This record gives sequence, structure tokens and C-alpha cells, in this order.
Amino acid sequence: MRKLPLIDHTRDSEHSMNASIRPIVLVLGANGRFGLAAAQAFDAAGWRVLAQVRRDADPQMPVRALVLRTSVKDTTLLAAQAAGAQVVVHALNPQYARWSQEALPLLDACIGVAERLRARLLLPGNVYIYGKSIGLDTTEDAAQVPDTEHGRIRMEMERRVAARCRHGTLRASILTAGDFFGAGTGSWFDRAIVKSIDSGKLVYPGPLDRPHAWAYLPDLASALTLLAARRTREGAPMFERLHFRGHTLTGAQLLAAIERTAQVLGVRPEQGFRHGGLPWPVIGTFGLLVPAWRALASMSYLWRLPHSLDETRLRQVLGTVPHTPLDAALAAALRTLLLPAHASTALQRA
Repeated sequence: MRKLPLIDHTRDSEHSMNASIRPIVLVLGANGRFGLAAAQAFDAAGWRVLAQVRRDADPQMPVRALVLRTSVKDTTLLAAQAAGAQVVVHALNPQYARWSQEALPLLDACIGVAERLRARLLLPGNVYIYGKSIGLDTTEDAAQVPDTEHGRIRMEMERRVAARCRHGTLRASILTAGDFFGAGTGSWFDRAIVKSIDSGKLVYPGPLDRPHAWAYLPDLASALTLLAARRTREGAPMFERLHFRGHTLTGAQLLAAIERTAQVLGVRPEQGFRHGGLPWPVIGTFGLLVPAWRALASMSYLWRLPHSLDETRLRQVLGTVPHTPLDAALAAALRTLLLPAHASTALQRA
């Protein structure tokens, strides 16, 4: 008999009758930014979380989560360990430069696990699929005409999910959102815009007058739990694509809100905040040699084209969509980042 050494029971503190009656969710890639936020949100919503990871669980993983170190590629074993899961969250996100090699195989493995479990697949979508045709109040029915390799990969991912649903072997919901901020690091917000906030500088990647779609990650994760609760009932559609609007902000609005929030938290540069941009021509030139930079340069159009997401369908499904006011969301996001030493005491008090 095959041994199962890859389950970590040390973080699962609840093997009681109460645990057995909670709905079960399997989060694939639970150590990543989106995966960890999803694990935390589902745990807070009363679900029993099975967290699939490749290494030790993140310190912020819910203590009640059952950590599975099984490779996502071992769909048979992983499905056996996650028996009873009603929902599978796809939170597997390869490095940007490796999407072409890894994104579709990881999706196929995720679909395989969900089909074996007969569970609903929840997939986070993004706006890459709409390409340069994206505009304000983009709906789920907008034409998918991606202009980049990453956009074409994302479109193929959604196509494969929809095809399996039409075949009758999978049930799935895709929830599309804009750029993430909050709940960790790894997005434009922390890697570019507030990266140099400790020196009083904010960097915006595009013109300051163009609306841009943002998603406060804790809100998106909470919306995912509400969607899961409704879609595990009878009568749910086999496949659906929904939009999460989040916050639509021009660059000027975002920078003003960051400055306002930072000052409340004690970050007050003597000369005021300075603003800068990104050297896209230089990034494009270096992209000839560095794949990651080339991928970033290919997506620069999203900072030039005004866009937002229409969430009418999501509101019809959920009734109320989680939405943290901008200043509160920014305050929480900034508290989690590495801010200057002179502000650390103020941040602790805030």
C-alpha cells in the first residue's frame, strides 16, 4: 500500500464532529498571495480548508487548515486526500516568465483534481483576455481578443474550463478582477507604486488621468467564499464567468489616496511626496534579453487604456459584493508592507 507521508496534520487542530460537518474547500497553491488570502477567507467563513502547498505552510496559514504537500500533478493521490471537498480553488500561479511552459499544465492538473472530486472549480480570471479592446464597464460578454502571449494563454485556460463544463465533467466559476493590492506582496502596487515610499517617492506606471481596475485582495477572497456557498447548492450553472469591479481609480486618484493614507499612518516626507513614472522604452529594450521584462513591457497598454469591470452579474448572484472603502483598504495594505523605520512606531499605533 502506498504511504501518505505528504499530509501535515500538525496544523489541523480540529478533527472533531464540528469539523466534519463544515463544508470543505481545497486550495491549490495555498502559499501564494491569492491562495493564502483564499485560505484565510474560507476559514473565516466557516469552511474546512485543505491547503495544498509545495513547502512548509506560510506562517499566516489558518491554524485549522489541513496542509497537503502532495504535488498538484499527482491528481489521483491529491483527490484521495481531499475526499469530500465541494470546491477547488485554482491559486497556482507560475512565475511570469514561465507562463508559456507551466500555466496550462497546471490548469489541466487542477481540472483533473476537481473532476475526480466532482467539486466546483473556482478560477481567478484577469483582464488580459480582452486585449486592447478593453474599455470602461467591460462586461463578461466582451470580445476576447488578446494581443499578448499572456493574454492568449489566459484565454486558452478559460476555453479549456468552459469546454470541460460543456462536456459535463466539470462545474466552474471564473471570477475576473483587476490588479491586486493588499494581503501581501507581488503586484504593481507594492513592487512599483509604493516601493520607494520610504524615501518619499511614489511611482505610477502610466498617465495619471486613465481609470484603472484594482482589486483589494481580501474583498476578492471574501467574494469567492460567498460565490462558493451559493454555487454548491442545487441549480447552479455548470459554467459562469463573473466580474469583480473592486476600485476603479485614475493614477491621480490612487496617488492622492496613498498620500492621504500614508500621512495618517505617520509617513510624512518633509518635502512632500515626489511622483515618478516607469521607463517603458528601457524596459522594452532590456526585454529583448530578459523574458520577464519582455512580458511586463507587453502588458504596458493596460496603463494607457482606460478600463473598468462591470459587476452587475456578480451582484445579481451575491446580492452584496464585499467592498472595503479605499482609505481603509490602503491603510491595511500599507501596514503589511516594509515601510520606513521612522514610521514603524506610528504604524504600530495606527
